[in-house]
Amino acid sequence: MKLKPATLPDTIWTAKHIWSLETKSLFVLLPTLIIMGIGEGLILLSDLGSAPWTVLSQGIALQGHFSVGWASFLISGIVMLLWIPLKMRLGIGTLLNVIVIAILLGLTVAYLPFPTDLIWQIGYFLMGMLLLGVGTAFYLTCHLGAGPRDGLMVGICQKFHWRIAVVRTIIEVTACALGYWLGGTVGIGTLVYALAVGWIIQGTLSLIRHQ
Repeated sequence: MKLKPATLPDTIWTAKHIWSLETKSLFVLLPTLIIMGIGEGLILLSDLGSAPWTVLSQGIALQGHFSVGWASFLISGIVMLLWIPLKMRLGIGTLLNVIVIAILLGLTVAYLPFPTDLIWQIGYFLMGMLLLGVGTAFYLTCHLGAGPRDGLMVGICQKFHWRIAVVRTIIEVTACALGYWLGGTVGIGTLVYALAVGWIIQGTLSLIRHQ
């Protein structure tokens, strides 16, 4: 089942089925997941504030007295339960999203130097946010399934016919506010990300749609 074109456009690399192993689709999916992993790593290295979902993971971990990793896993599980009424389905992109991004995040943090000047911190952060936003738009147009949080965004957009930028901003701001309330750490980068990434995704999808 493909996502509605009103939410995500069909492209020349769109797969015929959510579990299709088509060369043209994978040729777009894998590189974009790689740059998304690098983007997450750059944001982490910038030290200007964690992404909103990470703040939520921190808050839940503090309240539950377990690791941030387990908190993130718990959040992903709960979010995917919300897929059920939204009629979203797992695909090969869902699995690769979790695996590839985690690997590239680790490699980026391990091998890229920490920025020592504020200008480099800002550069890392902005580049990371851009890579994540653009990458999200491209991998979703493969129609091979979304990651847990992206699937929630797309499902809400399809059900209520709302704009991706608006839905993504609401989701990110909610995660940020809830995480902060639970004790997570919020930085200036967290707020910028929450307010801007949805519009980067929306803008990239608009460009793709009009090609």
